[in-house]
Amino acid sequence: MRAHAKYVRSSARKARLVCDHIRGRSVEEARAILAFTPRAVAKDWSKLLESAVANAEHNHELDGDDLVIKAAHADEGPTLKRFRPRAMGRATPIRKRTSHLTILLTPKE
Repeated sequence: MRAHAKYVRSSARKARLVCDHIRGRSVEEARAILAFTPRAVAKDWSKLLESAVANAEHNHELDGDDLVIKAAHADEGPTLKRFRPRAMGRATPIRKRTSHLTILLTPKE
């Protein structure tokens, strides 16, 4: 069972810091970890996990508590390019990075 979240407004580097904590864990453990992770992207990972569990329950008739996170990864999405005014009439680029989050669940053995 797979779920994707595309164009998440966080850099892939920051998203990977959270995803490394939940990879290989059970759904119950991952929910607890994400609930107490102080990073903003943890909320996006939590929503994605709930979506993947709902997909497993609705489409494949599996029990949500008997699932394990087999794979979780964050890939780079497109970067929004903006400019910020600076001193003496100059402008500096601002890169607003996005990421694509993917989570894959499998039943426990």
